[in-house]
Amino acid sequence: MTPEHILDPDERVNCQALGGVLALIGDKWTIMIVGELSDGPVRFNELKRRIGGITQRMLTLALRRLEQEGLVSRTVLPTVPPGVDYELTEYGKTLIEPLTALGDWAGKHHARRRNEEWHAARSEE
Repeated sequence: MTPEHILDPDERVNCQALGGVLALIGDKWTIMIVGELSDGPVRFNELKRRIGGITQRMLTLALRRLEQEGLVSRTVLPTVPPGVDYELTEYGKTLIEPLTALGDWAGKHHARRRNEEWHAARSEE
């Protein structure tokens, strides 16, 4: 490795921070939850319905983790039976722009990747 490829201490810290963020939000459910909450509060069952394919347990665990990290707030509503709303905190809302940009990038390059995979599979035949 040549010296120009060695990270300086600030770059190393940024890479480590990014790794921590990706560990927190890098799974598909968390990204989908943040996306669904980006327009405002949503009740648990509505969130589960909108996401589709997520189990109640997985949604509960993901929301609990996001709440512990300060990205999502949980409000118990005084209804019978009690309802629960989830919404992004101000801190959680700071994820919307970068995740939207990442989603746009993924959508733009998804077709290219699928095309490359198709060509690779054809060349193996």
